[in-house]
Amino acid sequence: MVPQFITVDRKKYATGLFWQPVVGTNANNYARSLAKTVEKKYGLYIEYKNMVGLAPQRSGLRLGMPSAAVEIADALSEYISFLAAFQTSNGFYILAVRNGVIIYDKLIVASEKARQQYIELSVIPDWGILIAPEQWMIPRSKEKLINDILQGNIVARLLPISLLQSGFSSVVLIGLFVLSIVFILRTPIAKLFIPNNVKQIDPELVEEYKKQIEEKKQELEQQYIEEDITPIVYPYDYLPDKNQRAELCYKAIGFLMQPISGWNQVYTKCDEDSVSATFSRAYGTMNDFYNVGKDIIPGVTVQEVSDNEIIVKAKLPKLDTISSVEERDSGTVVRDVITIFQLLNNDFEISSVVDTISNGVTTENINVVEIAASSKLIPSEFIQIFKDFEGVYMTSVVWNVKTRVWNYEIIIYTK
Repeated sequence: MVPQFITVDRKKYATGLFWQPVVGTNANNYARSLAKTVEKKYGLYIEYKNMVGLAPQRSGLRLGMPSAAVEIADALSEYISFLAAFQTSNGFYILAVRNGVIIYDKLIVASEKARQQYIELSVIPDWGILIAPEQWMIPRSKEKLINDILQGNIVARLLPISLLQSGFSSVVLIGLFVLSIVFILRTPIAKLFIPNNVKQIDPELVEEYKKQIEEKKQELEQQYIEEDITPIVYPYDYLPDKNQRAELCYKAIGFLMQPISGWNQVYTKCDEDSVSATFSRAYGTMNDFYNVGKDIIPGVTVQEVSDNEIIVKAKLPKLDTISSVEERDSGTVVRDVITIFQLLNNDFEISSVVDTISNGVTTENINVVEIAASSKLIPSEFIQIFKDFEGVYMTSVVWNVKTRVWNYEIIIYTK
């Protein structure tokens, strides 16, 4: 059996839940009743809007784990219906939401099997958006990275279906509270079981009893949640060396910008994970492009945007990362960068923003200086402008063939 969970940014998310619309008002009672009607032994459930999702306590799933389906559905809430497939570290995760109801939620290891399942679901008409890996070449679909969608904004977590799983502490609390009632009423225990004396129990004490039981249940659930809390991940703790990053982008762009007869190079872009080149047709054919391209730029993914435009894309190798953050405040960094570009007489745009990061429980703000500039300098030369700064990351490099100009986007993480 395929372990039904995915790991994103070192956090585990449950997948493969059995989803059903809630019948009635109490989700826990409905989940317990539903679990008895199916063959699988479900011990966990999660409530989301008007649905419950059942999960077994196996395949790597456990109490307190968030649901990938819930987080993605919440992030894509502008679409009442969507079909999405994401490539993860341990397979392909497919999620289908139809008219606000989750109808498919599963992790599939094999790419071809996952693609076939996706195609079968895509036959259903009127999807608001189709999301799929680019290499699947699904018509009208667009690729989105699951890391960009799952930001750790936890909406709900797996809870126990059986109240017995809430812990022995609840039983102890109930016993202590019953004893306290006996003590307060000064009544022999035997008399409490006489129907005539039941009416003498103070209704306020009964309500207090119910309240304490509910508070204890919530306390136990919070304990499960706190066990799963991961530290906040600061992006500046995992930055590649700025000089190595610049050199990698320069070489990657050079690799893709190869002359192909009958096709004109437009521009090439190096982003965080890949490098892509756009070609426009002059007089060549598709076959001309493929026949020549497969030899001079092997191992790339080809996207036919139209009859006259082709984009080739290649994955970038991973660079070693370091922790790097600028100790100067954002205001000082902005002034220093402005001064450097003024001395160089180079056009640029600069701004200071605050990004919010979270681990699902707590949030923190980080200060970021964003710079956009055009230059004739190649990446390894341009990055020297920032040699006296820490926390520097070259997010994007674009080579424009027509203007023969490099367009750069740089960010600096500051204290």
